[in-house]
Amino acid sequence: MTGFSGFSDALDGPMYVVTAASGGRRAGCLVGFASQSSIDPPRFVVWLSTANHTYRLARAAEYLTVHLLHQEDRELAELFGGETGDRVDKFAEVDWRPGEGGSPVLERLSTWFTGRIEARVEGGDHVGFVLAPVAVGPQAAGPPAPLLRYRALRDLDPGHPA
Repeated sequence: MTGFSGFSDALDGPMYVVTAASGGRRAGCLVGFASQSSIDPPRFVVWLSTANHTYRLARAAEYLTVHLLHQEDRELAELFGGETGDRVDKFAEVDWRPGEGGSPVLERLSTWFTGRIEARVEGGDHVGFVLAPVAVGPQAAGPPAPLLRYRALRDLDPGHPA
């Protein structure tokens, strides 16, 4: 659509790492398309690229874990966004623990939640996973750290094309 790229180029949303597990395998990727979508009941939607290894595994998963990234988390963003699980075991390079349904919880990131997949929504080259929160990371003391945003990662070469 002509002109829409100007609108979307103005966006600078927060970045997330989304993790999944199914059939004894695990995956995770960098996500920029995500948002709370309902207050009551609480729901959140993450959009995964259909070209992505994590998407292929998430199709069979019951839960996804959504980790909010802060500015000091660029290294994790580069790992989960610049590498593909088709070739690299990203979890060999980070401390993690299994959460609900085995969905990996990254130990280094304190702002996260795990959601049960309630629905999948086709959206072109991305599929939306509607999540109902079932577990939430502990609240950090003090003011929140500045978020890592899309523009800070524009130079990142993706492990898979978007």
